[in-house]
Amino acid sequence: MTSPQHPSRVSPPPEHAAGAAGVAHALRTALPQMGVRRTALALLRVNQKDGFDCPGCAWPEGERRHRAEFCENGAKAVAEEATTRRVMPEFFAEHSVTDLAARSDHWLGQRGRLTAPMVRREGSDHYEPITWEEAVGLVARELRGLDSPDEAVFYTSGRTGNEAAFVYQLFVRAFGTNNLPDCSNMCHESSGAALTETIGLGKGSVLLEDLHQADLILVVGQNPGTNHPRMLSALERAKHGGARIVAVNPLPEAGLMRFDNPQRPSGLLGRGTRLSDLFLQIRVNGDLALFQALNHLLLRNDEVDHGFVREHTTGFEEFAAHAAGLDWADVLEATGLERGRIEELYELVRGSQRVIVCWAMGLTQHRNSVATIREVVNFLLLRGNIGRPGAGVCPVRGHSNVQGDRTMGINEKPPEAFLDALEKEFAFTVPRAHGYDTVRAIQAMRDGRVHVFFAMGGNFVRATPDSRVTEAALRSCRLTVQVSTKLNHSHTVTGRQALILPALGRTEDDLGRFVTVEDSMGMVHASRGRLAPASPLLRSEVEIVCDLARATLDTDLGWAEMADDYDLIREHVSRVVPGFEDFNARARRPEGFVLPHPPRDSRTFITPTGRALFTVNELEVLRVPEGRLILQTVRSHDQYNTTIYGLDDRYRGIKGGRMVVFVNPDDLADLGLADGETVDLVSEWTDGERRAPGFRVVSYPTARGCCAAYFPETNVLVPLKSTARISNTPTSKSVVVRLERA
Repeated sequence: MTSPQHPSRVSPPPEHAAGAAGVAHALRTALPQMGVRRTALALLRVNQKDGFDCPGCAWPEGERRHRAEFCENGAKAVAEEATTRRVMPEFFAEHSVTDLAARSDHWLGQRGRLTAPMVRREGSDHYEPITWEEAVGLVARELRGLDSPDEAVFYTSGRTGNEAAFVYQLFVRAFGTNNLPDCSNMCHESSGAALTETIGLGKGSVLLEDLHQADLILVVGQNPGTNHPRMLSALERAKHGGARIVAVNPLPEAGLMRFDNPQRPSGLLGRGTRLSDLFLQIRVNGDLALFQALNHLLLRNDEVDHGFVREHTTGFEEFAAHAAGLDWADVLEATGLERGRIEELYELVRGSQRVIVCWAMGLTQHRNSVATIREVVNFLLLRGNIGRPGAGVCPVRGHSNVQGDRTMGINEKPPEAFLDALEKEFAFTVPRAHGYDTVRAIQAMRDGRVHVFFAMGGNFVRATPDSRVTEAALRSCRLTVQVSTKLNHSHTVTGRQALILPALGRTEDDLGRFVTVEDSMGMVHASRGRLAPASPLLRSEVEIVCDLARATLDTDLGWAEMADDYDLIREHVSRVVPGFEDFNARARRPEGFVLPHPPRDSRTFITPTGRALFTVNELEVLRVPEGRLILQTVRSHDQYNTTIYGLDDRYRGIKGGRMVVFVNPDDLADLGLADGETVDLVSEWTDGERRAPGFRVVSYPTARGCCAAYFPETNVLVPLKSTARISNTPTSKSVVVRLERA
């Protein structure tokens, strides 16, 4: 039987990305949403020095910017926000919550922009209009009625600007809790944990120009062509400068094969740049073994920068002794690679003076993710590739300003120095006990320890693991609140009462005020929306937070003044957050400013020893029972995070559907399955099984023993308790599954 959600067509995946097809697809998406004039007004301002920051990815802009400084998916993100489609109050009268819950994510997103505050009252199956004053009063009453501030959770998505993030965490801490989970908990938390431990700062150590100067760039567990396409331009420039590029991934990704740069005539004509010099099709979760093998070879052949190691690091002897005992049989099993392929990469490494390792979710969402990233740091430390131009660690963040939110204090485990500075600036007693991260927040709601859930942006239900558990947890709350620009599935999974509070988007004029964002490489710059707001009832996120603080708290920290004048917020930030001194003046520079990064800037490591730390990481081979595969959840090219732009995945040959599972043809033969069959995906965990029904099998050149399927459809398969050690990030890239005929 063919499901209506199965693709209408499956074809071989292409071996190139972007080009004229990318331009055409972007326009086919943007024009119906925005019209010709609005499309031009919006797209010509995105990522410009006097414009607004793309609401999509966090890839940085260079000093010299193209007039069309956006990618295909950036155009889709802008179109989703700047659309002329509207969700009016009458829409909710026509559609019950039960009706909306049965709709697809794509259908919900295509309805358009939210225009008015809405409430779902207890016992009702419909949202109805509510005034802002009534809505804020409802939230304030519920918060004040809690027995403890820790019975509320305040979630944040990466789209929130720095100013809103700062006042949000200020309000939450003035309320009395550190329950500030955010989307970082589900993506780069493992990166932050590993980097903070080893080099003293949980951020990447490279700037955009470092990529242009590198000799070798390793792109590991990452798909730039879909998730941050403008990175391909940087890789192309690096390639033209002589860099070698290596792709390490279970799936072949079109963007890392050939990039047809649509900003160049040659790219539009299909004569692009072949990016990857080497593709290592690694088995899922094999990256720790790969880097341990590289480190073993570097040590065995004494390809070590002994001066750097002696002067700037500690723990080398223990690390080297452990590396000497490497078991090659385990390495080959874990990676699925032939030894000769690993040694081919090693030869590129030893011939390169400046090496950068880039990574994304393919490294961060496993049980051993923190250990894997620590091993990446070991690899770079061995040859002095941190604090050198053209070299360093490059965790590529996803959502725009997800890194800035953390810098502004959106953190359930804030550093003591930040809390000390906040307490000094605002003269109130700041809570010190650690709060809930995302997974622990779900568990607390499930167990009845949290009664109010407040989300500043995002689509919490679709972003989180173990979907059925998460939905039940939210439904157990007394009140759920979603600050949103668009309709999404989280609006259909509510507490006994629920609010939708519509906010201004990045593209929209905020009474002439600007906000700031921090990109994936620690650059801070202004973002100025210019389009007329979608509705006169929209409020900025800053105004929403400050109004709520005034209604909830007895202590006035200047909320009304900050809501009117964002310069006042930036003055507070300049005295609380290191690196933001003279914030207002520097934010007005057209190019913005770069935050300090001691490891990069001066090889200064803010660790207990004052040195970078080599670590010992035990290799655990992920072995699965016979007849099972390792599932990694992935995005399609027609989505960004949980936002579904369309039902195609052009770079994987899928058209018109999302319910697919990609499986190596040899694995299909072993399992007795055929391309085109319909199967249920069943994950196996210690507490039982989880099932995602009705997936079309697609024979695909993925690594042996592995399969892939899109999230959020497969989030239901990720157990809530299956998380990375230390970071507690869900293990969405290594789920053991079996495929059952439907």
